[in-house]
Amino acid sequence: MSRENAPRQMTEPFQGAKVMLFFGARLLVMRRDDKPGIPWPGFLDWPGGGREGDESPEACVLRETQEEIGLLLCPADLCWKSPYHRPGWLSWFFAAHLPAARANDIRFGNEGQGWMLIPPEAFLHDAKAIPHFRTMLDFYLGSCRPIAAEA
Repeated sequence: MSRENAPRQMTEPFQGAKVMLFFGARLLVMRRDDKPGIPWPGFLDWPGGGREGDESPEACVLRETQEEIGLLLCPADLCWKSPYHRPGWLSWFFAAHLPAARANDIRFGNEGQGWMLIPPEAFLHDAKAIPHFRTMLDFYLGSCRPIAAEA
């Protein structure tokens, strides 16, 4: 984790957090509900969501991951983080790499249409991937170690 993401930034108000969750060499994606009024209906998404109370970005993404896919992660599973700023908006992105077999522990919740594991490059080129998520994944893949082979 870089110095730019030191704990001093963690106290800034933020709206939510997402995690790029890799199982072996594949990335977990979820298809968002296709309902009017929600952001990015029908697009490919990652686990995460809105902040509750005064929770930290890590606590937010860990809670949301458990709620959405039934997977209990610990803070040590989060190997990378980066803030994402838009006018009037701050969110956090994380990455975690788990062995491929941990995908057997996924228990999909009641948000979204389903989930799948895909090569990260497929997400980067999918027109139905949330555009700024593609940007974050591209940044992550370019700034970090290569994705591990299937474990």
